Amino acid sequence: MSTSDENLYRGDPPAAPPPPGPPAYGPPPGYPAAPGYGPPPGYGQPTYPAPPGYGPPPGFPPAYRRPTNTMAILALVMAFVFAPAGLILGILARKQIRQTGEDGDGLALAGIIVGGIATAFFVLVIVFWIIAFASLSSGSFAP
Repeated sequence: MSTSDENLYRGDPPAAPPPPGPPAYGPPPGYPAAPGYGPPPGYGQPTYPAPPGYGPPPGFPPAYRRPTNTMAILALVMAFVFAPAGLILGILARKQIRQTGEDGDGLALAGIIVGGIATAFFVLVIVFWIIAFASLSSGSFAP
């Protein structure tokens, strides 16, 4: 009873890897060929027709992209139009995004930040107006 590996034992090193093939001809991928020079006949790269549009090649399913939360978009828009509404919508949108897994967390956060800063600014302006009117109506300028 003889086998092809009867003279081998477990300590033998693995077989040597095959020698490398001939070097590739032509420029590296992504670089144009030098003018007047090209690959030798029979070594050119095959050309394939470009797929129509920017979608995936035929036969592949389209890439799934999570939808952006509409309330997050509205939060950022409303933060510039009516700041308190942007602040509230941003908070609600982030809560909704955590539950649904949609995109738009950054938009909602931007709506919260811009809406909060603008709301705080308007509150300070109103407080200063109240202080200014109270000091004017105290009668300190009466003759």
